[in-house]
Formats: sequence, structure tokens, C-alpha cells
Amino acid sequence: MSSLLDALIRPRSVAIIGASDDPKKTSGRPQRYLARHDYKGRVYPINPGRETVQGAQAWPSLDAVPEVVDHAYVVAGTKTVLPAVKACAACGVKMVTVLADGFAEDGPAGLARQEQLVAVAQASKMRLLGPNSMGVINCSDKTAFSVNAALDTDTLLPGRLMAISQSGSIIGTLLSRGQAQGIGFHSLISVGNESDLTVGQIGQSAVADPEIDAVLLFLESIRDPEELAVFGRTAHEVGKPVIVYKLGRSEAGRELAVSHTGAVTGSDAAADAFFRTHGMVRVEQFESLFELPSLLVGQTPEAVPRDKPVAVVTTTGGGGAMVVDRLESVGVPVAGVSERLRSQLAEQGIHLRPGRLTDVTLAGARYKTMLAALTALLDSREFSSVVAAIGSSAQFHPELAVQPIIDSKGHATSLAGFMVPHAEASLKKLAQAGIPGFRTAETCADSMRAFMEWHPPRDRVTLPPPDVELSGVSGMLNENEALSLFQKLGLKTIETLILKPRDPIPDTLAWPVAAKVLSADVPHKTEVGGVVLNLHNAQELAEARARILEQVSATLPEAHIEGVAVQPMAKGLAEALVGYCVDPEVGPTITVAMGGVLAEIYEDTALELAPVDHGTARAMIERVKGLALIRGYRRLPHGDVKALAQAVVALSRLASLPQVQEAEINPLLVKAEGEGVVALDGLVRLG
Repeated sequence: MSSLLDALIRPRSVAIIGASDDPKKTSGRPQRYLARHDYKGRVYPINPGRETVQGAQAWPSLDAVPEVVDHAYVVAGTKTVLPAVKACAACGVKMVTVLADGFAEDGPAGLARQEQLVAVAQASKMRLLGPNSMGVINCSDKTAFSVNAALDTDTLLPGRLMAISQSGSIIGTLLSRGQAQGIGFHSLISVGNESDLTVGQIGQSAVADPEIDAVLLFLESIRDPEELAVFGRTAHEVGKPVIVYKLGRSEAGRELAVSHTGAVTGSDAAADAFFRTHGMVRVEQFESLFELPSLLVGQTPEAVPRDKPVAVVTTTGGGGAMVVDRLESVGVPVAGVSERLRSQLAEQGIHLRPGRLTDVTLAGARYKTMLAALTALLDSREFSSVVAAIGSSAQFHPELAVQPIIDSKGHATSLAGFMVPHAEASLKKLAQAGIPGFRTAETCADSMRAFMEWHPPRDRVTLPPPDVELSGVSGMLNENEALSLFQKLGLKTIETLILKPRDPIPDTLAWPVAAKVLSADVPHKTEVGGVVLNLHNAQELAEARARILEQVSATLPEAHIEGVAVQPMAKGLAEALVGYCVDPEVGPTITVAMGGVLAEIYEDTALELAPVDHGTARAMIERVKGLALIRGYRRLPHGDVKALAQAVVALSRLASLPQVQEAEINPLLVKAEGEGVVALDGLVRLG
């Protein structure tokens, strides 16, 4: 892994295949940037049509170069990429990066071209970065091996953060925005298509590097979940946080799903669960990606005091109130000083009003006042973190404004600063001191939320596979077949009688009953008039059967209708939804939500990667607000939460059956404590 990282970001020699003599052209930038930032290694521009490139000797081909280069960057057009990669493999190059597009993102023909590149690289044990990669930047040793225009900057600020991005332009954005706040980077890597070298593989090589404290990820999608999961867990083992900013909600899960589960979660919730399961921290604000690390570096998620509130101490009431408001809006509790602390500070001449905001403005926003207030709050151990919100002085007197924050460093309680005005100089002073500084109230709140939600990786769960035979079966199952599958998982299901269109109605039914259309082609029965409830006699059932068959046939004339399922009307305390989906990015997931026909409206769900154990299932139930109804809310009777959790675990066992693409119990009737749960309806789709 160290050899891989050295070739990637610490090459002793580089070749630029397709190098242009025009430094303003994209293909001329890598050589110009290497010279601009004083790269110490050897540079070989490859251009068969010139003797020199930008004043340096040009080489007609890679095999003419007098040594085996560590890293070659192919900046030529798409048609010339394959011959160039073959030449790199033949010459023993360790790492090749490809800038050009026109590969997997261009459909089947492009994918075939990309697979050819990968085959060449793998046959020679050479590693390939890209295509569509804007290269790599190592700020620590000034290896500016990229075409990103952000390298027109005069200097590269070294730091101890590695950024890995699926978007090439973002490495320049991170570089420029970070440097403006005094936040330096060790290295930044544009992975492009990840045809060979993936985010997870690079991350695994980085976490063992003593020069890197944390890894930041900018993701558009999760392309290699297995390697990414290993990376997250390995990073936790060595105490290096992984912070993720992932672009928005994918529609892939919704397009593939026919269940309520797929509709209420979508791929973004699955991504959340993936990062949480493997110990990574996801942020919602882009600037949190580089402002948060100093709050996490040196900490462990096991030591985060989640049971304590955040304190906000400020020299500007309005600015401090902004932070309090944003913190509370993202679920982070804020508390003011206790009576004991107020009395302690009053003895030092600092008189504070009660309330959530610790406002020292009226006490005199001087160095000694702020230092005393911060010290008292940090020493009290009453808070998980203390945020100092600084007003206008942060812009005009940075040497005074943030000095109390810097001089308060070293306490066990976490400390951060929020600069209310535009105050780059103050933010830089905080960064130099290793103290997190936030430019906006939104990133401050987002980062504090992420800090409080930071957990170690969840233990891997192994459950015995269900004894189910599904070979030769595909597509949707009808409700009766779905309930039969759930029974084999150990779940109790409602008693069901199947009536064909002309079957006589037995006189042994226990009334009242429900009648539902039985068809694998009708996953959502209520939407097409396929359900009638509370039928009290044979005549009502016969009329309901006829009405159901007529309405469903008229609405879905191509549906194959097998008859009507008749079930007793069951009573319980609440209805839950328990769903299983294979997410297109992260794989098997399990979901808990409120059940019934309004499941999609509530948007009140808990999702985790499947399978799960009983403890995780209980925690999921706790996260669903609507299920407070069965948790004794306001002295309501307790439902059988234990049985509901067991049902969640049971359904999550489907993760060991690759044929099952999605399954759902909706509703799952939750009875009184000790009386269990019953699956009233089911849906299963096999791939």
C-alpha cells in the first residue's frame, strides 16, 4: 500500500504523454504547474513532434526516456489513450493517470474502451487512475501533477488532510477554499471513473501514512462499497476520521422499487446507513468537509459525550443566536451556564443572564472576560463542546479577537470558533492553532451535528440463512406466496383463505373479514380498488369479491388475477412497515416505518444495512417517531416492541438470498406487549 501511495502522490519521476508546448492549453498545464510549484523530481514531456516542450527537452516516446518513471499522466485525446497506456505497461510504469473522457460515461462503446485500459493495466500489475481524472496534487512535497486551474495559485499550503474526489474540479475548490481559511492539505486526488484504482483502495493506502491525519471524500456515488467499507473500518482502527460529502438523492432506488420501502427511502438514506455502519462521518454542508476535521482529529467516536449539550459563548448576541438557532434546528441541544457556573463567574465580575446563550457582551468583550468564560465552561465538563461566536472584532482585530479561544485550547471538552463577519485572518489564526473555525452558522451547526453523531463502525452481523428454495422463480410473488416466505423466516402471518372467482363461500368463516385481490401484478391493492374491509356475512363477501374483480380488471386489464384472499379482521395497537431492499449502490438494506396506506406520506423511517441484530433493530424502532405509540408515549399501552424487533431481524436474513431484490410487510400488526406481531400483507420481488 505504501508503494502504491508513493507512486501516486510522491513520484520521483513523472512523464506527461501528450504534453503541449503551449502552457495555456489543458495538456500544457501539468508541466507548467510542476515548474511553478518547484517539483523536485524529474519531468519527461512526451511529444514526438517537438524537441523541446516549454523549454525542457521533449522525448519522442516513453521507451526513449532514460529511466522507468513512477507516474505517467496521459493528457492526449481519447483515441490515443489505449496506445499510451500500453506503452506505459510495456515500460514498467507503476502508475498511469488518464485525463481524457469518452469512456464508461459514454455508453457501451465507451465502457468497452475503458475495459481495454483496465485489462492492460491488470495484465502488467500497473495501477490506473481515471479516466476523467484531473490528476493529483501533493501540497507537502509540491507535486502539482494536475490540470486543475486552482494551481495557478502562488503557493500550496501544506497540511495533514487528504482529499479524494470523484469530481475533478472539486479538488481545486477544496484547495482554494481551504487555503483562504488557512486550512492546508497533504494531498488531493481526482479519481475520475475509478475504472481500476478506487476511492476505497486509495483510502486504505492513506490511513497508514504518518503524514495524513484525516481523509475527506467528495462522492457522486458509491461505486465500490466493499473496498470503501474496508477503508472506513481500517481508518477507525488507526484513529483517523473519514469525512464524506455525497451529492444528493439518487432516483435509482425509486425507479427500481415497487414497494413503499423503496419509495420512502431512496438511495440517499441507504448511503447514510452505509457511512454510519462503517464508521464514516457524513456532512451536509460542503464547507464542513474541510472545517470539521480539526474537531475530530485526535478524538475517537467512542469518547464523544453525546449526552451533553453544546454551549455557545459570544461577544455578539445576534451572531450567537444564529448558532443556537441552527444547532437546535439540526437536533443538537444547546444549554446555558448552570447556576453554579454563573455564581463562579460572578465572583470574577462577569455577570451573565440565564438562558441558552452565554452572552458576555454586557460583561465587556475583553480578552480576560472571554478567556475566563471559556475556561469556566470548558472546565465544567457540563458540555460536549463549546462554541465561541465572535463579532466584528474578528474582522478588524484578529490578533485580539480569537486569542482567548487559542489560549483556551488544551481542555478535554471540544472547542470551536464561529466568525460572524468575513474574517479570513481570524480563521487562519484558528487553523494554525489547530482549532476548528467556522465561516457560517450553517457549517458550524452541521459540523457539531456530525461530531455528535460520529460512531464507531457497527459490528458485522452474521445470521443463519433461511431454509428457503427460490431457484427457478423470478418476478413478483402474490400476497399468499409472500406471506408463505415470511413464515419460513419465522414470522407469524395472518390466516388466509383463497377464493377463486366462482368458489362457494364457506360457512365456517369467522366474521368480520377483509377481502383483497390476489395477483402478483397488483403490488398496491388499495390504489386500484382491490381491498374491502369489515365484511360481516357471506353476502357482503360475495358482493365485495365481484366488485374487486371487476374494478381491478378494468383498471389493470393485463393483470393476471388468481382470485381473492380472505383474512380475518385483526386488531392491535399499531401498524408498522418492515421492508427489505437491495440498494443499487450499497446492497441489502432493512427499513422500519409507520405502516398502512400512508407510509409514503409520513417519511418517518429508519434504515440500516442488512442483516441487523436485535440491538440495532430496537434502535431503529426508537428512531421512528410514529412508533412512539407502542413505546408507552403519554401512558398509552405498550406494544410488543421485542416481537417487532425480532421481525426486523428475521426479514433482514433475506440478505443471504441474492434472488430477493425487495420484500415488504405492510402492515405488520403490533399487538400488546407479550402478544407478538402479525404480518397482514406482503410483497416480494425476486430477481
